[in-house]
Order: sequence, then structure tokens, then C-alpha cells
Amino acid sequence: MSTSLNTLVVRTLSATLCGTILVACGGGSGDAATGNTLSSSAASVSASGTVTTDAAGVAATDAVTNASMGTTASSIYSGRGASGQTPATGVKSPVAAAPARTITNVRLENGAAAAQTSVPFTFGQVFAAGDLAKDTALVGRFDNGETLPLQVDAKAFHPDGTVRHAIISGVIPTIAASQTRKMDLVTAGKASTSTGVTTASLLNSGFNASVSATLNGVRYSASADELIKAGKTSSWLAGASVNEWLVSAPLKTAGGVQHPHLTARFAVRWYDAAKKARVDVTVENNWAYEPAPSNFTYDAEVLVGGKSVYTLPALTHLHHARWRKVFWQGNAAPDAINVKHDAAYLISTGAVANYDQSITVKESTLANLKNGWTGEKTTPMHVGSAMRYMPTTGGREDIGLLPAWSVLYLLSMDARAKMVTLGNGDLAGSWSMHYRDKTTDQPISIIDFPYMTLLGRQGDTLNPTTKKYEWFPSCATSGGCATPFTHDTSHQPNLAYLPYLVTGDYYYLEELQFWASHNVLQYNPRYREYAKGILQSNQVRGQAWTLRSIAEAAYITPDSDRLKSHFTGFVNNNLAWYNSTYTDNAQANKLGVLTNQAFAYREGTGIAPWQDDFFTQSVGHAADLGFTEAKRLLTWKAKFPVQRMTDNGLCWIDGAIYSLAIKATSSGPLFTTLKDAANQTQSQALRSLACGSAEMGKLLGLKVGEMTGYSSSAMGYPSNMQPALAYAVTASGAAGKAAWDKFMARSVKPDYSGAPQFAIVPR
Repeated sequence: MSTSLNTLVVRTLSATLCGTILVACGGGSGDAATGNTLSSSAASVSASGTVTTDAAGVAATDAVTNASMGTTASSIYSGRGASGQTPATGVKSPVAAAPARTITNVRLENGAAAAQTSVPFTFGQVFAAGDLAKDTALVGRFDNGETLPLQVDAKAFHPDGTVRHAIISGVIPTIAASQTRKMDLVTAGKASTSTGVTTASLLNSGFNASVSATLNGVRYSASADELIKAGKTSSWLAGASVNEWLVSAPLKTAGGVQHPHLTARFAVRWYDAAKKARVDVTVENNWAYEPAPSNFTYDAEVLVGGKSVYTLPALTHLHHARWRKVFWQGNAAPDAINVKHDAAYLISTGAVANYDQSITVKESTLANLKNGWTGEKTTPMHVGSAMRYMPTTGGREDIGLLPAWSVLYLLSMDARAKMVTLGNGDLAGSWSMHYRDKTTDQPISIIDFPYMTLLGRQGDTLNPTTKKYEWFPSCATSGGCATPFTHDTSHQPNLAYLPYLVTGDYYYLEELQFWASHNVLQYNPRYREYAKGILQSNQVRGQAWTLRSIAEAAYITPDSDRLKSHFTGFVNNNLAWYNSTYTDNAQANKLGVLTNQAFAYREGTGIAPWQDDFFTQSVGHAADLGFTEAKRLLTWKAKFPVQRMTDNGLCWIDGAIYSLAIKATSSGPLFTTLKDAANQTQSQALRSLACGSAEMGKLLGLKVGEMTGYSSSAMGYPSNMQPALAYAVTASGAAGKAAWDKFMARSVKPDYSGAPQFAIVPR
């Protein structure tokens, strides 16, 4: 910001705070660098530097009634705000306001070659438990001591009542060309109340936006501004800095005839002080139970501010898929500010795995990401960097707790990696697995339809209570639902979770929910135990990635969203099943391996350790997300990767073996030791050699100390094993540490700088 405006903002904020609360201005505790006092109240300052105050004279932020608490609290802690949703439960009363302190920071980067004024920004932020009390305000503090008011819309909370995930917004008065400014997030006392602005402010600015689809010469359209005028809104963000309203409607002809399948959804974000609007446009073909679903080919067009901003002729919109585009009105450039999070803090919260922060992402890797993000694959109804045929086997960049491109973004915070990460999140909508319930207007849930399935027969879906079949309607024609893309749970990338964490965009939240819902609904109802959502009938790797998806959805879905309890229930049901079957079962195998749906190798006697490692890392991730029963399961599961590195019965050189026989015959009992498994699996010639010796290396064609299974590859089997071992260190104490040390002492390791999705280390 300019010097004069900076001074005005700082002096006005300081003067207001000094005049409204008891602080030792000019000589008391405050910002040592500047003399600014951080009070027990937050200030709301417009882009012009004006401070607004509430009735008590205290500088105001924004607030609404929090139904879950039964009291008036900050609307900055609002949930989705849509009707038909249950409030959060089990949240403790707000804790007392604490002294001002810095929690974390972000860096605000102007990617433009020119200075910008009144620049709005909004981002998602995860907080560690205890860091941000429910009723505490935040201000942004720059390196030079300047402060900026922040709006905090909290969405999810930790069990202790403190904020888990919030959406933070503000407006920078000025930022120089190509400048990056570090901004600390500082607690600023108790948040006070302000309801934000009404939609009238947006509409009076001249805002208008619409989307149309012309099918066979007939134009269907929907208008965001007309829907807002009709009052058909729900609130996503509400406050002094920004308000965001969600509206949706079927596409209609000029005569009012609705298309039965195509629906438009808008998220309209209005920065009142800056007079700038962002419109998020989504077109869906997603209704779960609308008869005769089909692909539709049409000419798409988006209008914003009366101007055509996007056209796509002859778009084939796949069944149960959706596409999204984002635009600005009001002299604002898209993505004018790139928000760079503090990756170390984000990792420390447990929301993402403990990726190795010593890795330096190469400039060439980032350049290749940007250069590769082009062409048809990045357009609606295409799938970006993801594998078009998900069941494809072999090493892939999109497999892991996060895909490679997302971890490259996390470790670099580079705008190019972010573009690819968010772009793939947008294109997550292209897969034909989006089923929306017309009754709830949300991703469909097996809690509401316990007999629904994609894998089974229509007869399996008869609900004995309602006497109705919950089978999805058949396609309009035999070829009407053809798609070039095939999805499955066993190779499913994590496309939307990180994008939602860092942006708070409602589209990404729903993408996460769509995928998590699909992952449980697809199973045969009887095998999944109907509404319980049990995963045990899938391949081991399918169980792994599905557990990852539902755990993340349960963790980050807003507390006010009815689906949060659904996903939480699915996670807890599965953890109970696994703990009953394995952890607490005296008859369970002694190796720590999953055996349900596992024997796909060596004529029914062998399991895939790498698939088991996928499951172990997903359990470890769920434990990091706060699921206590996952910690008990992790302790049991950790035995398998630890033993493979430390048990003399199986040489650690072969610890990441592709398949391992754990019984002599397909119908025989399980072995109780790795030595028995090694005797059944390995050749006698190999077994006769000293573990790790030069002779063993020669026989295997390896260097001394090199592991089998493509040890130099970032996607080899030892790399697949690394996250499981990293989580095992926490769960297994000294034994886990010994296994990790041996693993890290191997002579050949991968270069993770280009594909770090398995570069997870112990916490």
C-alpha cells in the first residue's frame, strides 16, 4: 500500500482502539516494532482506510447467530447457511479471549507487472487445535508493522471448540508490481458483530452474470442476478470484507421450459468496499434420480457484465458430471493475488501428511508443470493430469495421499503448481460419478438411500421400509451415457481436498463430498452393510483410498453441513470394523496385514505388501486427522512394515517385495512369522545368502544396500512403503525408529524433487 494510505490505516486503527478500550497507548504492551497496540477487539477497516464501529464503540468485524451454540457469536464463524442443514453438535463453549499472538502467516503475491489498488483476496486456512478460539478475531500484520483487518468465516471446528478450518478475506489498498508481502495472522481479541451487506449492494453495482446452453437450436439459460433478485440465495461468506451467495436453478428456455437435467450453479462473491465481484459458474448434469439420464451436446456461453467472457461450442456434457469457470466483474483480474500459505504450519496441523520439507522443487519441474497445463485436456469435460482410465496399473503421479502435483505445490507454494492443482480440482467434475439428491440439493448419501448402489442388481436395491427400489434410472439410450473416462476407487487420485483447504471455494468442498459419497454408495448394499458404509469388500488399495477420502470429507466438511455426520459415521463404522476384525481379535494374523480381499497373488496364497502399505498410510493419515480409533488400528498395522525392515526372517533388501505368500495353500492357515512367508516366497538360492551381502546384490542385480522393487524410482515399491514406515515410527516406538533408520540407510534412494507424493517422513 502507499505510504500515505498505510499511515492512515495504521493511525486510524490505533486511534480507534485507544479511544474505545483500556490500553496503554504510547507506552503499554503492543507491537514492539511499530508501537501499534493489538487490542482485545478487532477492527474492520475498509479499503479506503475507514474504521467502522459497533454500538459500543468497539471496532467491528462481522457476526451472526450461531445456532449450534444457542448464543450470538461471530458470523465469521458461520456455516453453510443453507436451509435443511443441521447445526454442529458436541462443540464446547468458546474459550476466553487470549492475549494477541501470531498463529501463522501467508505471503500475498502480486503476479501482475503493474501495481494494483483495492485488491481483494480470500483463502482457506487450517488451524491447529487450540490456536484460534471460536470467538477470536484476526488481523493481518505486515513486516513493516502495517495492519489489515481480516474477515474470518469459520467452517469447521476441533472437538475443543477452537477453529479447525476458516475462510479468510480482506482487501489490500495497494500492492506494487510483482511484489510479495508477508502477512502474519495475529489474534486481535474478541470478535464483535456485523452482519455484512445485503444483496442490494451487489445488484445496485450493476452486477449481472448468466450461462446458456444451446441444444438443437434451443437456448436454455440461467441468470445469477435474476436468481439473487428472487431471493433464492444461501450464504457462504458474510461480513465486512466480503459476502458470497450461492444460487442455482435449472436451465430454462425463454418461455420458461426447464431442461430436466442441466442445472446452473453460481457462487457470487462481492467485495463491497472494493466494488468488485467474482462469479463462480458451474453447469451440472447430476440429478441422481431424474429419469433418462444422458450425455448432452450443446454450445456453452457465459456472460458477465453484459459481455461474453467464455464460449465453448459443441461441448459434450457427460452424464453425472459438471464443469466450472470463474470470472470477475468490476475491473478485477482473475487470480490477481496469489496467496502462499506457510507450508510448515499447514503440515504441522496434521491436515496433510508430513511431507519432507527438505526437498527443493526444481525450477525446471515447475516450468514443466506450467507448460504441460495447456490444450484440450484442461477444458471442461476433460480430466487434466489424471489418468483417463483410472484402473491403469503401474507407477503414476496421481496415486498417493495427494497427487504429485499437489505435493509439489505444497512444498514450493509456487503459483504454477497451484494453477495445476486447482485446475485438476476443477476438472474433478468431469468424471461421471456425481449424483445429487434433488431433495437435499447435496451429493447423495446412503444414509438417505441405504439400498442405493452402482455395483449390484436392481433387485438388491429394494428398500423394505419404503417399498421402493433405490436403483438409479437407466440411460435414455444404449449409447447415451458413453464416456471416454473410467473411474475406480482402487486408483483414485485425491483431486479436491487440498484445493478446498487452501481456497475455501464451495465448488471444491462439494467435489470432495461427491467423491467420498460415490466411494461408499457404489458398493453392493449388503456387502457395505447398507447405511454403515463398510469398505471391506473392495481391493486393499480401494479400501485405502476410500478411507482417505471419507476421512478427509469428515474432517473438513463444515460443522453446519448435515453430511459431516454422515462421513464421520462412515469413518467410525469402518474403524470399528477393522479394529474388531484385526486389532482386538486374538485370532487375527500376527503379521499385521489386511487379509480381506487381499489374496490376489501367487495362486491365492499371496498379498501385495505395497497395497497394504497404501492402507497403512491412509490409517496413519486418519489418525493425524484426529480419529482416535485410527491410532489403535495404526499400532496393529505398523507391525507389517516394521517387521519387513527388521525381522531376520525376511531380509530387508526384499522388504518392499511385490507379492508375499503368507500361507502355503489358498485354503491353508496363515503363517505366523515372516520367516515362513519368506521360505514360501523366495528362492532357496537367495535364502542361502547373507542378508545385504555383495553376493545377494549380485544375484539380484543390485548394488550393495539397494532394495528390490525399483529403489531409485519415486514411485517404486520402496517409495510406496515409505509413508507406511513414517507413520509406523509414531505407532511403534523404538522398533519403528529402528526400521526407519535402516530404510533411510539404504544405498539407493529416489530423487523426490519431481514427484514427491510418497516423500513422507515421521512427525
